[in-house]
Amino acid sequence: MSNKVIITIAPTGGMASKAQNPHLPTQPDEIARDVYDCYNLGASVVAIHARRPDHLATCNPAIYHDINTRIRQKCDIVLNNSTGGGVNGDMVAQAPNGYWEILWEERIKGMEAGAEMCTLDATTINCMFEGKELLMNTPPERCRELAIEMRKRGIKPEWEVFSPTHILQDATAIIEAGLDEPPFFINLVMGVHRAFQNAMPYSPRYLQAMVDLLPAGAIFGVSGIGNAQLPAAMNSLLLGGHVRVGLEDNLYFSQGVHATNQMLMERVVRQVRDMGYEPATPAEARQMMGLPLKQAPVRAEFALG
Repeated sequence: MSNKVIITIAPTGGMASKAQNPHLPTQPDEIARDVYDCYNLGASVVAIHARRPDHLATCNPAIYHDINTRIRQKCDIVLNNSTGGGVNGDMVAQAPNGYWEILWEERIKGMEAGAEMCTLDATTINCMFEGKELLMNTPPERCRELAIEMRKRGIKPEWEVFSPTHILQDATAIIEAGLDEPPFFINLVMGVHRAFQNAMPYSPRYLQAMVDLLPAGAIFGVSGIGNAQLPAAMNSLLLGGHVRVGLEDNLYFSQGVHATNQMLMERVVRQVRDMGYEPATPAEARQMMGLPLKQAPVRAEFALG
């Protein structure tokens, strides 16, 4: 399948709001609608973030399970739930010292809704959101716990990395401990450096450097943030990688024009094909990532703890 490309749609994320883009899907029916449309356009994986009825971020497994079930009733796209969560709602609290933290005990609930994959942010991040500093504290033992608990549930990690050290120190250490099976699927997130400390801006040179550092047996995708989305996707193809688009990463189709998930998918699929590649089907994506080839049901036994 040398010409097949895994295209991930990231429809919502844990940061953006409808005030920033009114097309952002936040409720289960909206998310399922956009995902089904994007599946029909060529997406084989969906990176899901859950939101509460008030549109703020959550990892509530019941909401995740609702989203997963609605999507699975429509199509066999690969379900990937976040354990990063978001920057408001259930996900944050202020510590006695006044510092704000993205809550570990909330993040890990993302594993409990029956998805085939979950994001594994194997790093500690300080981020800025609406003038507030937030700590996402993921020291090595928490990284190991995430990997171990995913392994128990038959969940494939999608490794989220933002800099070379996240590859060389964090993800590689867990992989070398035998807590993931090859092929390792690593998502290189680039262009979020203005908000995330230690993150890399996007450039072809920086992306090449990060690809060169990937562990043996890894395949990779690239998430370009904001106006880096399209060039990073095309650059990823040239380096043998896969692509991701969606309103989680980029709210605009062009300067001043709000995007929809469908618009972003249509454009990237057209360009993938113009470059001589073809979108992978969900079944092909499962084979490429080492997932069970049979369409995975939403496993209700994990849904509510």
